[in-house]
Amino acid sequence: MKPDSSSTTTLHWLSLTLILVSLPHLSQLSLWILPVLLILIGWRYLIVLKHWSIPNRWIRFFFFLIASSTIFLTYLSLFGRNSGVALLIVLTALKILEMANRRDALLICFLTYFLVITNFLYSQTIFTTLYMGIVVWIATATLITLNDPNHSLTSREKLNLSGRLLAQALPLMIVIFILFPRISGSFWALPKDAHGALTGLSDHMSLGNLSELSLSDEIAFRAKFTGDPPAPAQSYWRGPTLWLSDGWEWRSSSRPTYLQNPTAYLKTIGPPLNYSVTLEPHNQTWLFALDLPITIPHKASLTTDYQLLAKQPVQQRIRYKVNSQLFYELHHITPRLRHQALQLPAGKHPRAVNLAQHWAKLHTQPKDIVEQALRYFNEQPFVYSYTPAPLRTDPIDEFLFETRQGFCEHYSAAFTILMRAAGIPTKIVTGYLGGTLNPIDGYMVIRQRDAHAWNEVWLTGRGWVRIDPTGAVAPERIERGNTLTPETVLGMEWTSDSPFFKWGQQMRNSWEALNNGWNQWVLNYDMTRQKEFLTWLGFKNVDWQNLMLTGMATAALLLIVMAIWTYWHPPKPHRELVQQLYDQFCNHLARQGLIRQASEGPLAFAQRISQKHPEIRDDIQTITHLYIKIRYQSRPEALPELKTTVKSFCSSLQPIITKK
Repeated sequence: MKPDSSSTTTLHWLSLTLILVSLPHLSQLSLWILPVLLILIGWRYLIVLKHWSIPNRWIRFFFFLIASSTIFLTYLSLFGRNSGVALLIVLTALKILEMANRRDALLICFLTYFLVITNFLYSQTIFTTLYMGIVVWIATATLITLNDPNHSLTSREKLNLSGRLLAQALPLMIVIFILFPRISGSFWALPKDAHGALTGLSDHMSLGNLSELSLSDEIAFRAKFTGDPPAPAQSYWRGPTLWLSDGWEWRSSSRPTYLQNPTAYLKTIGPPLNYSVTLEPHNQTWLFALDLPITIPHKASLTTDYQLLAKQPVQQRIRYKVNSQLFYELHHITPRLRHQALQLPAGKHPRAVNLAQHWAKLHTQPKDIVEQALRYFNEQPFVYSYTPAPLRTDPIDEFLFETRQGFCEHYSAAFTILMRAAGIPTKIVTGYLGGTLNPIDGYMVIRQRDAHAWNEVWLTGRGWVRIDPTGAVAPERIERGNTLTPETVLGMEWTSDSPFFKWGQQMRNSWEALNNGWNQWVLNYDMTRQKEFLTWLGFKNVDWQNLMLTGMATAALLLIVMAIWTYWHPPKPHRELVQQLYDQFCNHLARQGLIRQASEGPLAFAQRISQKHPEIRDDIQTITHLYIKIRYQSRPEALPELKTTVKSFCSSLQPIITKK
């Protein structure tokens, strides 16, 4: 590729496309990627403008080794999401540096299309899709530039043509999206490092980790109820159950057992709730359901402690339906479960154990010991705090007798130790409490800040009974959920009753409803959604054979309609930029009474005007010479000079002729 104005134009478009498609990656990749990208592009500009030579292949190979080694040292791999994307960006920039012909330029343009896809490995939001749509629009204009060697199209015309091409493809894309048969699972799998930074609950708990989640406003999942949603005080979303402790950390059972019939040991009270859950990816196997699930979703199982588990870690957004019973009696405890529910770490929490054993001597009924513990939390100066004082030696004893500041996990862990020391089987259940109903789409939104921990104790004759010791200290947390705190904006505090807060909440609900619709009907458009939608459209037999036939027929019909439309509405012939400039020159003369005849060529017209107005002969001859040079001798490098000359001539012509 020669270092002339045409190669500079090509470099402009390629550089713009590469920079735009790489910008979203910079928040995920190492900081050195952007400087390297800009340095390589800047080097290429110097090669074009200063007529430097392209680095030889050994220098380029050395740069490749340096880039690959640096990426490997940064990510400790060349085969992952982050390392692969970083390598692709740097190598594409190196390809710009060595670009020598049109084939290289086309390859770079096609690589930018591929880089568009890599952005969806990180984010599939509406903003990402719109931004990538703009990048594809510009990349297609770049492709048009590479197929316009004389640069006869202006930048606006290239973008307009690119937009028309993409708009023509849009109906066909929609038809394929709606009618193409969906399959279970994915066509391809994401790299292992694509799910490493997901936020959510864990199968272990130490005092403080749930309070960290309470600071996150990320959405954990959404729920849509067939009838009225439950009250916040009854919205206990069951997650991992924790049985074992070493004195500092609680964890789930290492050998879970499963139930085939969820209602075998269950005595239900009242009708069940029917709802669907749209769960965000969290890279774990547990599913969330209202306490207590009585149905098992597809490709899931139910443990004996009524925890729903998926067959595979949830690494993409999934949707499942569940029935739950809010009021029940659960009578199921095996010797193994009883042993786990009474386990105490050896030599730990002596003061808590002594207190519980003292209660056991005072009361003969387990329920009285439970009430004694709740009174202890209520009557002593305990504080519900998101930022409790650190615990250093014995977390339970320090919390119960010294700091007395804690989040829900502090109270549930301490309550478990007290109950077990008194001989009452007890376990910790983690999950979420409450949720916020979005009035626009009717979905209940459960966020990470709604993370919660509570207890279940075994009472003879009643089975497992839910006890939430947090309610003895902060009943508002149970009754209203983790509600929004007042916001401070521009140095002013806005409460939930302020107009500004209400307006902001309405805007947030609208945006989240839009995002939820995008998730439900675009990102989660699976076999179930496709069948529901096509049945609503009137399709009776929704199977892959009918979908394929319908899709091909609809696509063919669309192509025929577009062909007929194009035939009856052919595009107007495009006038090259050089012709537009010459027409501008002639039109300006015509407004002064100097009209070019239909049979008059450029040279004859220039000769006649020059004889009549010798004062502008030089300008007339220069413009005509440049027009002929570009139009008939294929010399596009003269185009900028013609544009400047015509502009100058048209601005100075009127006063000259008027004076004449």
